[in-house]
Amino acid sequence: MTMDRRSILRTSTAALGGALAAGCASVAADGGSPRSPFKVAAVTLPIVGSAEVFPVRRIYCIGRNYAAHAREMGSDPTREPPFFFQKPTDAVQYVAIGTTADHPYPSLTKNYHYELELVAALKSGGKNIPIEQALQHVYGYAIGLDMTRRDLQRGMGDQKKPWEIGKSFDMSAPIGPIHPVAVLGNGAQHITKGKIELKVNGQTKQLADLSYMIWSVAEQIAQLSQAFELKAGDIIYSGTPENVGPVVKGDVLVGHIDGLPELSVRIV
Repeated sequence: MTMDRRSILRTSTAALGGALAAGCASVAADGGSPRSPFKVAAVTLPIVGSAEVFPVRRIYCIGRNYAAHAREMGSDPTREPPFFFQKPTDAVQYVAIGTTADHPYPSLTKNYHYELELVAALKSGGKNIPIEQALQHVYGYAIGLDMTRRDLQRGMGDQKKPWEIGKSFDMSAPIGPIHPVAVLGNGAQHITKGKIELKVNGQTKQLADLSYMIWSVAEQIAQLSQAFELKAGDIIYSGTPENVGPVVKGDVLVGHIDGLPELSVRIV
């Protein structure tokens, strides 16, 4: 019995669809072993005290999570809750402890801003996570910068258009290594308070306490899990204090969060 080409195509497509529906996502079109025409590098971060690395799945960021910063950005923190956005994983720029990494001044902008933030790294996740269980999903913490092309962000916002171009560009997420909760203190220690400070060329620009967050890390996880299924490998940038501002080539930024090593980059 012979089959015309259209029947063969329908049969092959149905078989592939059935395989995908059954959870076999890695099926080659020709029925053989799956192959890729090119390689895509995995994004990982070193883990302090371990030879293992932390694989980054998604980068979530929370906006306007310190009341004073919300006000300086033109919002009222008593009426407008913080919101979330994402950066691509290849926005990560790893900065090793004790080094000053060269951070390229990006294209298209004339108003490039720093935002220093505590980063939570998840070891597990789920949907609709209760606040009281949220910190059980945190593997560790890091210090990070949410770098922002502020003029592009504001310009797109004024036009009521998405402003990923201002936030989600190459190397816009400098970050230090992941510090597991177990190595931060005796037994287990989550970072809920302590100084957060950014200096530019030795001058303090941002200074606050992590306890000033409107939404705690636990609350952020709970809120995010209502909109997304969180999973191991997700990292959450937890918001920045007030006094964000511009940098130019040659500036050296040094970020400090109590309990974590400093993060240092030079704008080039």
